[in-house]
Amino acid sequence: MTQRVELATMRDRLAVDGLVTEYAVAVDDGDWEAYRGLFTPGGRADYRSAGGIEGDAGAVAGWLAESLGAFPVRQHLIVNRRVRFGVWEQDTGDTAQVQADYVSPMGRTGRDGMSAAPDFVCGGRCAFAMLRTDEGWRLSEVVLREKWRRAPERRAAPVIN
Repeated sequence: MTQRVELATMRDRLAVDGLVTEYAVAVDDGDWEAYRGLFTPGGRADYRSAGGIEGDAGAVAGWLAESLGAFPVRQHLIVNRRVRFGVWEQDTGDTAQVQADYVSPMGRTGRDGMSAAPDFVCGGRCAFAMLRTDEGWRLSEVVLREKWRRAPERRAAPVIN
């Protein structure tokens, strides 16, 4: 490889990594407009393994807004990113596949209006399919594979006499 090719590859790796980070930040901040903007036209997301839906980015953003509304405290930690560039129309590097593990603690707001400790934590792996567009790298598909979760224990309601 020439230095120019290596530099271009490094720039793409940084851009792809940045896109994964923007995805996590958009979900954590509840910025559904930004979330939609990360996808290609026709881009899709699949959250069925976590009890969610599969569909176009707009529909999934709506579902996320509703289902995550109960957890105003969110922090997606996305680690162990594995990036693979592919071939699209014979031009090397116009597609990318990223697999990354995630841990997501979420919580409700405490009684005093302050953030409460997370009472729901889940983890798994995300598969991101990406495409280089005129606007830069965009997500064409996100598939979430939840592997585990810890939810608060349900306690019996106290008996009131």
